[in-house]
Amino acid sequence: MEIRENKGILLESGTNELEIIEFGIGQDSFGINVIKVREVINPLPLTRTPKGHPCVMGIIQLRGEVLPVIDLAKVLGYPPSEHPGQDKLIIAELNQMKVAFHVHSVARIHRISWGQIEKPDEFSRGLESSTTGIIKMDDERFILLVDFEKVVVDISPESGINLGRMKELGPRKRSDKRILIAEDSMILRRLIQETLEEAGYVNLTFCHDGSEAWNYLEGLTRDNADVTKELQLIITDIEMPKMDGHHLTKRIKEDKQLNKLPVVIFSSLITDDLQHKGAAVGAEAQVSKPEIVQLVKVIDSLVL
Repeated sequence: MEIRENKGILLESGTNELEIIEFGIGQDSFGINVIKVREVINPLPLTRTPKGHPCVMGIIQLRGEVLPVIDLAKVLGYPPSEHPGQDKLIIAELNQMKVAFHVHSVARIHRISWGQIEKPDEFSRGLESSTTGIIKMDDERFILLVDFEKVVVDISPESGINLGRMKELGPRKRSDKRILIAEDSMILRRLIQETLEEAGYVNLTFCHDGSEAWNYLEGLTRDNADVTKELQLIITDIEMPKMDGHHLTKRIKEDKQLNKLPVVIFSSLITDDLQHKGAAVGAEAQVSKPEIVQLVKVIDSLVL
């Protein structure tokens, strides 16, 4: 299954929709956003890596590239596949890395709205550490969206946000600029807060998803006030329940009171192939996670 070449699969920007590939681990159903996926293939010959992470099965070579293979069943606490002949590799690109995720089966592609996705803590306290959302399908099944970025960072911490790199920027002055951040990950909210405060940006407001951010922005416009005096910049992730970052950006840029506010998209989905999606909805800048120093430089350029 070659995802990127099937132009009918990829959605236009800002519709608040996504398409997911449903896959199976054991008897349960999980999902991954199509735009993270390069292709789905049968398992390739595997080279074991000594003293590697227990969830890394080894490495494969695919078209001249060497990719780690992550055993998603082991990550999620499931036993090995009972039908290995059905196993698949999902080749994904995120956090500027290509990774192969070993799964037990691949079913089909579904088109859904971000509004259909609920945060896992609204259903079960045990799911927050491994999933970003829960989708209730029309046939009463649930599909869990795996937090693939967290899976990769847990295995390879150097691929995540590194606060130590802030030293590259040298001494910083405190700024009075007000910034709104839409980010659904509790861990990333904390890291972004620590980073921006280290960079001198201390007037921060955090929202858990695009819908909460939009409600906050609507509150600023009710009195026809000059919104730019209350807020100077917006940072948003892309993948968020209720409303994604592309749709949030589109609504901001279509609003006559809000469209002067600069929007920076900060996401693991910023790749050369996907830059056009953020540009299409009017974002002033797009920065790939985990390039936190670049994010600060972009903020500096937009608010000073």
